[in-house]
Amino acid sequence: MIMEIAEAKKNLQHNGFLDISVDPSLDLFEAIENLKKKKNAIVLAHYYQEPDIQDIADYIGDSLGLSQQAAKTDADIIVFAGVHFMAETAKILSPQKKVLLPDLKAGCSLADSAPPELFKKFRDRYPDHIVISYINCSAGIKALSDIICTSSNAEEIIKSVPHNQPIIFAPDRNLGAYLIKKTGRDMVLWNGACMVHEIFSLEKITKLKIRHPKAKVIAHPECEPAVLAIADYIGSTTGLLKFSQRDDAQEYIVVTETGILHQMQKENPGKTFIPAPPNNACACNDCPHMKLNTLEKLYLCMEYEQPEITMEESLRIAAKKPIERMLEISAAAGL
Repeated sequence: MIMEIAEAKKNLQHNGFLDISVDPSLDLFEAIENLKKKKNAIVLAHYYQEPDIQDIADYIGDSLGLSQQAAKTDADIIVFAGVHFMAETAKILSPQKKVLLPDLKAGCSLADSAPPELFKKFRDRYPDHIVISYINCSAGIKALSDIICTSSNAEEIIKSVPHNQPIIFAPDRNLGAYLIKKTGRDMVLWNGACMVHEIFSLEKITKLKIRHPKAKVIAHPECEPAVLAIADYIGSTTGLLKFSQRDDAQEYIVVTETGILHQMQKENPGKTFIPAPPNNACACNDCPHMKLNTLEKLYLCMEYEQPEITMEESLRIAAKKPIERMLEISAAAGL
């Protein structure tokens, strides 16, 4: 039995998932709750996770907010149901805690679009520029940045930089283009993007708008400029959720990953939320990386405490500095 457990851990470490079956009669919700208590663990779930994972989570939200919340707890183990860079951020802020990711292969197309070794060469071409990076990036990119931002505070972060100071913005070109328009700053953009937010079609959204004339279009700023141009509201994932709660419309066309609809519908039971583009066989408005996490993998990762996110202390410290700078600026701005 000991050998079997050791082999299972080895498989999980190398493959990002356990290649063993889970008893179908097992009540996973009860089993996960029991493991939380037994191991003093908390489960964090990003808004883009499947509904079952959101429902079992202790905290639900955007990546930075979840990592900050986890750092405030006395938990020994953080299980981050999200993607790799999010679990890295949790480790950066909570080095003394064990951080687990249900599936090690849950990456991010945006984070992957900025390999640190290539980005360093790009940055070195602009030695007089400071680097502002969107938090949806790897620890390696954070370590090469001067300030980190989120989609909700990016505008204020950029405005805090003196006008005579040139800026590189990475890794999302669509968010960068949106911020150039909002702030009037001429920033150098890294050519990265999120595959989910780039898949939305202006034509399909326009057709949905015709079919639902009273619906408001709400979109994440990682979407392409043509889509943002027709949006009634643009904001972070949390921003979209809050807008749907305070706004008086009854229908919304939601232009971001479909996972957020679960919370929108829970918070607004009388309203209608329409994913853009509409549901179809390819589910092209779902993030394939986010959806690698399942309730079964969540249970197994808690049971075996693998895969664990680790990093060199020098990298962690370097990646933490631009996050701390962001928090300082945000605090000064009253954000």
